[in-house]
Amino acid sequence: MAYKIDNAIIKKDRNGKITLIDPENVFRDEDAFIAVKSDDLITIQLLINGIMKNDFQSWRELGSIPDTEPLKSLFVRLGYSREDIANMLKEF
Repeated sequence: MAYKIDNAIIKKDRNGKITLIDPENVFRDEDAFIAVKSDDLITIQLLINGIMKNDFQSWRELGSIPDTEPLKSLFVRLGYSREDIANMLKEF
């Protein structure tokens, strides 16, 4: 079972006005939102799915990770191949 993070699109126009695009009304009762780049959101979802399937041995072997290293690099550090990531994406 794939883990899904509820999300909507936050769009900013040229004047800086922000509009929430939420066709399924997932956030109708929410007062505050956090904006995350869509690429990073997909990466976070994939990492959560990887955590749920992993025996955590690889996570313990990661060691110290620099703050400047992109989140996406964790896939490589954890030993995922492109094929593994493609298969995880198919689960969405």
